[in-house]
Amino acid sequence: MSITVRNLTKYYGEQKAIDDISFEVKTGEILGFLGPNGAGKTTTMKIITCYMPPTSGTVEVDGLNNFDHSLEVRRKIGYLPEMNPLYLDMNVLDYIEYSAQLHGLDKRAIPHRIKEMVHVCGLEEVRHKDIGELSKGYRQRVGLAQAMIHEPDLLILDEPTSGLDPNQIVEIRNLIKQLGRAKTFILSTHILSEVQATCSRVLIINEGKIVADGSPQQLQQEFQGAETLTLEIKAIVENPLEQISPKLRGIGSVNSVELLSQKDSISQFELHIEKGADIREAVFQLAVSEGWVVLEMHRKSTSLEEVFHKLTTS
Repeated sequence: MSITVRNLTKYYGEQKAIDDISFEVKTGEILGFLGPNGAGKTTTMKIITCYMPPTSGTVEVDGLNNFDHSLEVRRKIGYLPEMNPLYLDMNVLDYIEYSAQLHGLDKRAIPHRIKEMVHVCGLEEVRHKDIGELSKGYRQRVGLAQAMIHEPDLLILDEPTSGLDPNQIVEIRNLIKQLGRAKTFILSTHILSEVQATCSRVLIINEGKIVADGSPQQLQQEFQGAETLTLEIKAIVENPLEQISPKLRGIGSVNSVELLSQKDSISQFELHIEKGADIREAVFQLAVSEGWVVLEMHRKSTSLEEVFHKLTTS
């Protein structure tokens, strides 16, 4: 199930929410769709799901134009919007059955699909309760169940782990990874660690324009600045600032050295090094020649959070 977005633009009155964006999502990809509030994420997802038309541009889902073939496209999509559309006075099982009927599932298959969704989404304990009695986390699970009940090939999830506790987030993350082997996902979230753990590709939108597209690792490398190396050394010296720091500064590609802490014979340094340089072997060789014991050495690269911040703030 592939998606092709071409020259998509959307105005709300005179306000341009999406500005001529184009991208493709291939079958089996888990795409993390990121951006600050008001960037155009939700508008884009609403257009893909046929919830609203674009001002200009086209969207094709599995080769079908979603304007000319709206009903066919909707049958292929499972959608969980940010504002979960639940009937609070309905029983959980009744609501999932109602969702299955809306999608036109065979009546004989509905009981099995309900049972499967209750298990997959972890709703066993609350299946006989009214939705209005549930916590936000359980309501989110019910929303996931309605999005997946008809076994869609494309799942579009807007903040799917909102309101879930850490254990539930891990469960939903594993579920997305498992389903992502055979399905296509577009996942919008503000939890960047979740994107890094789940998504094979990241697309960042800001002020209606796409500003980055690639795997989390590619984006981190592309926007990599100066790297840092945290180093903890055990050495019998009177003054580590005078006796260790200059020798560390003498290593090639080291721009500066900062003494972070010193207690007894243990000193912790932060080395600022040139982009792309790897000095760990040189540090180890220096430590051996000087008789130092390296207790810890940790290399820090640009995080996805830092990339996001660079691209979405002026």
